[in-house]
Formats: sequence, C-alpha cells, structure tokens
Amino acid sequence: MTENDIAKQVVDVAYNLHSRIGPGIFEVVYEVTMEHELKKRGFSVRRQVPIPIVWDGLKFVEGFKADMIVNDKVILELKSIEKLLPVHAKQLLTYLRLTDMRLGLLINFGEEFIKNGIKRVVNNLPENQG
Repeated sequence: MTENDIAKQVVDVAYNLHSRIGPGIFEVVYEVTMEHELKKRGFSVRRQVPIPIVWDGLKFVEGFKADMIVNDKVILELKSIEKLLPVHAKQLLTYLRLTDMRLGLLINFGEEFIKNGIKRVVNNLPENQG
C-alpha cells in the first residue's frame, strides 16, 4: 500500500471522526479514536513515537515525538486548535526528514470544516506515486 493510499484512508477516518465528535475537543480524544478506527481498517498504528536526532555521533530520543505513524510510512500530526500556523508544517517536515519518511498529514480537528484542517507535507515523494 502506497503512502497516498494510506493517506486517503486516514482522511476518510478523520472526516468521519470530525463529523461524529465535532471540532475542538482535546487532541488526545482524536488521537485514540483515530488509532482505533485505523486499526479496525487493518492498519498498523503507533502513537507518540519518539523521533531521535543524531548529534556528534550520539543518538538522542528526547525532544521529538510523532503523534502517530501509520504502517511505518505516514506520519500524522494531530492538532485541535483554532488555526494551523506555518510552524506546524515545518515541524512535520522535520519529522519526515529525520525518519526518512515521505508523507505526513497535518490534521487540525479544531476547524469548523475538516477539509480546511488537513495539510499534506511531503519529503521527496514522487508526484505520480500512488
């Protein structure tokens, strides 16, 4: 399954959750329910995954944590805030680069309409992939 195939399913789950739960609930509620719904669809999901950095030959695991990683291919960064800022996409791009993954989804459940709260962030993902 490609990154884009996974992303389509994630977006569908996010849309369904947002429709049922509504906007603006605590982020952790969306995180646990997304994990449950993605696993029901057969995906491998890891939550709060440490993302190490290497500095001076030493590996540090403090500092970065991905909210969710789906099938070891797509990083999900979940928010429940009024508006996404450019720094949120930069944070996700950093995670992608450190893990050498190619696709991340920034999902803001705080938006009135979920379609306005989903942003794709890519790291060397071919345009015609998927």
